[in-house]
Amino acid sequence: MNKPLAINPVTSIDRALTILEMLGQSKKGLTNSEVSRKLKLPKSTASYILRTLRQRGYLYKDDHLGKYRLSVKLFSVGSQALRGLELHDIAFPVLQELVDRTGLACHLAILDGREAVYIEKIDKPGFIKMNTWVGRRLDVHCTAVGKALIACLPQAAVEEIIKEKGLPKHTSKTIASPSQLFSELAKVRRAGYALDKSENSLDVKCIAAPVFNMQGKVEAAVGLTGTEGQMRLHRLKNYVKLIKQAAKNISHQLGYDGTGHRSGLSERILDRTTTGKTSSSSAP
Repeated sequence: MNKPLAINPVTSIDRALTILEMLGQSKKGLTNSEVSRKLKLPKSTASYILRTLRQRGYLYKDDHLGKYRLSVKLFSVGSQALRGLELHDIAFPVLQELVDRTGLACHLAILDGREAVYIEKIDKPGFIKMNTWVGRRLDVHCTAVGKALIACLPQAAVEEIIKEKGLPKHTSKTIASPSQLFSELAKVRRAGYALDKSENSLDVKCIAAPVFNMQGKVEAAVGLTGTEGQMRLHRLKNYVKLIKQAAKNISHQLGYDGTGHRSGLSERILDRTTTGKTSSSSAP
């Protein structure tokens, strides 16, 4: 009788995970024989692991072609893992590194209704203290985090914000017209970061970049704040590089792959599951 070889539980788990990763890289799925050959496993062992994963809902099998593919359950598990990682927990060490490297105050903000709200602030001891705090609400048209948060919104949504909030003038440099704001937001989209050149407070400059979630939507904005002297042009180029990299790092940990789609494996799982279901339902 052809029974699968006895497998050490740890070895079995390692092989199962390797099979999942391998299927994640395969565009058309793999047969039992192909899995066996690629991993140099007895066919009975490969079959045992594949059947178990299928029974648990992590794989589905195209019976016509005999190929195994990843199921949407993996996407569901991955989504639950991402939900378990709070934005704050992911962002905090990244923000701390920014503060350590720049000596500037660093903020994490989200869009709440028509305003930006700071949900985290870190600065260095002895740093020139800014009038900022966790929970502070900010107008979006005159702050770097605000511009970063709304730059990718539909124009109609930004128009609604303007209609409800107006464009309050905080300094002589505050954006004063809708056309000026839309022009500024277009620059933010092209450059990948936003600037506040003393538009909200005199002698205070800020730079911010958007943080994207796994759906490709702006989840938050990370920003650096300093005085005019601390944000001089010769330093600004480096700060731009650091803030964009920080935002990219947080976005990646939230599941964003940089293209506006779900990152790698989760996208392939959905694609293949949809394709598999379609071909099954259309089969004679």
